[in-house]
Amino acid sequence: MGIHYDYKSTRGDKAMKKEAKRKARIEQRRAKKSSLSPETKKKDVMHDIEKPITLEDLTNPDKS
Repeated sequence: MGIHYDYKSTRGDKAMKKEAKRKARIEQRRAKKSSLSPETKKKDVMHDIEKPITLEDLTNPDKS
């Protein structure tokens, strides 16, 4: 009888602890992901819309 009484009385606390643990893991993953993304992600420079695209623009890797 004591086991069932204890289970129901602590069920809410256990659920709250589990949810907090889950949110902490999610935040940890987000922090890790955001710290990696600026290093690997480069800003893409768009071509000027008014200027026509030439063969040199497409083939020259040094021109940015």
